[in-house]
Amino acid sequence: MIDLRRSKKNKKGKKIWLVIAAIIGVIVIGIAIFALYFYNFTKNTVNERMNVPVDTIDTNLSKKKLKGTKPINVLLLGIDAHENQNGRSDAIMIMQLQPKDDAMRIVSIPRDARTEIVGKGFDDKINHAYAFGGPNMSVDTVENFLDIDLDYYVTINMDGLVELVDELGTVSVMNDVAWSDSKYDFPIGAVEMDGDKTMAFVRMRKKDNEGDFGRTKRHRKVIEAILSEGASAGSIPKFKGLVDVLGGNMETNMDFDDMKKLFGGYTNTRKNISEYMINGTGKNIDGIYYLIVPDEEIKKAHDLLTIEE
Repeated sequence: MIDLRRSKKNKKGKKIWLVIAAIIGVIVIGIAIFALYFYNFTKNTVNERMNVPVDTIDTNLSKKKLKGTKPINVLLLGIDAHENQNGRSDAIMIMQLQPKDDAMRIVSIPRDARTEIVGKGFDDKINHAYAFGGPNMSVDTVENFLDIDLDYYVTINMDGLVELVDELGTVSVMNDVAWSDSKYDFPIGAVEMDGDKTMAFVRMRKKDNEGDFGRTKRHRKVIEAILSEGASAGSIPKFKGLVDVLGGNMETNMDFDDMKKLFGGYTNTRKNISEYMINGTGKNIDGIYYLIVPDEEIKKAHDLLTIEE
């Protein structure tokens, strides 16, 4: 039986790092598609190792949207699990790509948000949907929660996070707040980081006077740093290793042709990123903590993600 209660040792900040890796992963695949030397390797990795269709998404409709370069919604799930574990989606975000405006909107759903788990018939934490029914149930539950349509999903697990950055070598970010933990120092200015240090950088919250807002800025810096390093000419020899890491740690209902179309018409959406975090009020029900999201907050998120083509 799966224990779905929160661990006493909650790993704060893990969820955003998972989603950063998911976003970077999709973009790395897109870059590799255009590196002719790795074309066949990338195609085989995506179609044979990463592509896992779901019944809950009409892929024919999604493909039509990509062909016409229409706005799309992509569900990003960061899975807190290792090999042979069911895990939960402890990071849940919807990445909306708007090619007409060259914009990307990221809406975060708190993992403790209480809602109906579609297919189970009862209310629970939204991140439990993945443990109960994988990406199919997660897609159904998120669509029902916000009354929206999703076009694609992407999952990535913890095992691939540090490997992804380490495969690049290091990334460099401009740090605005000087701080240290038990292992690393982060002075003001340019900081060179490997995978483990990058995880520490994005997880920190309590030593930043700006709290979650400051942490969000660091997340953006890491995304930009990895994109910059991954897109550089010097990283081309590393693409095979990057794609191989993703092949073992990432799943999506996109196939290779979908990704080609995605990066043919949606690449510039990363130039203008906006973010929104769904809010609510904490409440204990039968001894378990939940986040109760009011109707007006759900409507706000729905309106942000309802795309006018």
